[in-house]
Amino acid sequence: MSFPRQSARTRRFTLGVPRGFQIAPDGSRVVFLRSRGGTDPVTCLWTLDVATGEERLIADPRTLDTGEARLPAEERARRERARESAGGIVGYATDRDMRLAAFTLAGQLFVADLEAETVRALDAAAPVFDPRPDPAGRQVAYVSGRTVRVIELGQSGGRNDRALVQPESDQVSYGLAEFIAAEEMGRMRGHWWAPDGGSLLVARVDETPVGRWHIADPAEPASAPTEIAYPAAGTPNAYVGLVLLTVDGRRTGVAWDRGEFPYLVNVRWDERGPLIVVQSRDQRVMRLLSVDPSNGDTGLVHISHDPVWVDIVSGVPARTKAGELVWTTDDHESDTRRLTVGGTAVTPAGLQVRAVLSVDGDTVLFSASEEPTEIHVWSYSPDGLTRLTEGSGVFSGSRSGGSTVLTGSRLDHPDVITWVAGSDVKIASLAESPMITPSVELVRAGGHAIRTAVVLPTGWEPGAGRLPVLMDPYGGPHAQRVVAAQRAYREAQWLADQGFAVVIADGRGTPGRGPGWERTIRGDFVGPVLEDQIAALEEAARLHPDALDLDRVGIRGWSFGGWLAALAVLRRPDVFHAGVAGAPVTDWALYDTHYTERYLGHPGEEPETYARHSLLSDAPKLERPLLIIHGLADDNVVAAHTLRLSAALLAAGRPHTVLPLSGVTHMTPQEVVAENLLHLQVDFLRKSLS
Repeated sequence: MSFPRQSARTRRFTLGVPRGFQIAPDGSRVVFLRSRGGTDPVTCLWTLDVATGEERLIADPRTLDTGEARLPAEERARRERARESAGGIVGYATDRDMRLAAFTLAGQLFVADLEAETVRALDAAAPVFDPRPDPAGRQVAYVSGRTVRVIELGQSGGRNDRALVQPESDQVSYGLAEFIAAEEMGRMRGHWWAPDGGSLLVARVDETPVGRWHIADPAEPASAPTEIAYPAAGTPNAYVGLVLLTVDGRRTGVAWDRGEFPYLVNVRWDERGPLIVVQSRDQRVMRLLSVDPSNGDTGLVHISHDPVWVDIVSGVPARTKAGELVWTTDDHESDTRRLTVGGTAVTPAGLQVRAVLSVDGDTVLFSASEEPTEIHVWSYSPDGLTRLTEGSGVFSGSRSGGSTVLTGSRLDHPDVITWVAGSDVKIASLAESPMITPSVELVRAGGHAIRTAVVLPTGWEPGAGRLPVLMDPYGGPHAQRVVAAQRAYREAQWLADQGFAVVIADGRGTPGRGPGWERTIRGDFVGPVLEDQIAALEEAARLHPDALDLDRVGIRGWSFGGWLAALAVLRRPDVFHAGVAGAPVTDWALYDTHYTERYLGHPGEEPETYARHSLLSDAPKLERPLLIIHGLADDNVVAAHTLRLSAALLAAGRPHTVLPLSGVTHMTPQEVVAENLLHLQVDFLRKSLS
């Protein structure tokens, strides 16, 4: 079996890795998700006894009767937004004491008793999406038919299943996250229980103003195109509001200035009341508001503003047991994102906070970086700061009831490791061992100290001849490729073993190096991004003059990286001699509002910025081999991006290659597709750089 086949079968070695941890409020039990093997795509629900380390299988989808029901459209969309490639139980929610968990399979509702270790199906209105037990564990709220429903838990099944509200039109939904929230803001849910289980805060989404696009499958001409509401840059977003719904059907609207603050970023409802976070369209102002559950009125709790943009940070807002607000602030003087508790910064300059992971009493668990290639887990309490993870690696965690579960990958270890802090208890990973062991060199390139990874063929020695170079970046906001984790370089090592020197660089705009570093690319993806890739290439060649042949440089990437790959061969053919552009954004006016306007502004106000970043006008410049790959079912970066660039290239008489992937979305989880895509890219690059 080849490495590409192994990587495809294991979903890039993610199958069998434990994830989705929740810890009981008394710290005694951990609930988590994991498939039963490294090639098993069916995710199961498990528990761990913290005291003994004993694992118990609670729910295996293969043993549950799910009939012939299909995956609901809402769940397919959620998995696409979350880049979820596995199947089975890929999400769950619990009650406050973590005695029961609710989940769906094939659109049916199931509830697991985590103490009795039993599972039962409830006769809910199918298809069921995003079920969540109320904190007391007496009822489950879920979404079906574009609205929120509640079903009560009886001794043998569900009872009194009812809709709490009716959508006013087929453009309105209750309880769902709209496209922008799920794709760009990290908010995957649309309903939140009150602590007493008597009411819910529910998102009301009206997609009437959003433009309609159509995704067709040319391989199935008898099938009607799928219509999607896609808010392209400069066009209207969905109209998003919140309503308070009691379980007996009373409704109260939540009031805030939705014209000024159209984005609903997050909602939290704890014992002290509901908090909501809203953001202006230009993303320069974010407000934290309290909500009065009696009448829906809101009050200002905190305001964050920035002349460029305000970042959305995972895990906030939160409150400690003492009621102090947990938030983050960008300290521009030290170029540091800092954790604040009760309005006071509690982390030092230079420690870049990535996310708030948990708040347990007065202890805040968070992830942060001193060195951008490493992400460690820290805790803050009134006693001070403590780093909980050691060594060179990338870590995360969760905490409740005094128990902390830590998980991470190291540069000197091939697997994901999960353990209970302060004990010998581990949660086993059942992931398959890769047939490749990466050997990576992490360096700093150029005056900006660009974090760069260099991967050479296994066993390569100086004097063996210089190699064609493959730049393999993402290169843009929200994603890091250069991290201190061995598992991040398996594919790069395989590519190197095909006869390339692989170079990966995280230039300006990538996360983990401070707000100023990220904001450098506001209004200009082109200059800083290309400059930093070239600086990384030159530094790798300086370090390995016998290995890198700068007369044979290829570049490949996906999504933003696909745009970067096409940009590189179009605008710097003196440096880049061949490109593979996967799902590239070729015209930023075709990408969504929240992401694009954040970095390039509103196209109506900054049309010259959009023109400068479009690849379509560059088509006559192409003089290097270019392979463009695109999934025709992609609803994120739609195939129109590739088709328009290809049409422009054809009109300019420039030869190029387009590989359309029928039925494939922005992900490529299909085993045959994922395997063969690697082989096809290597063959193209070999021929182009020979």
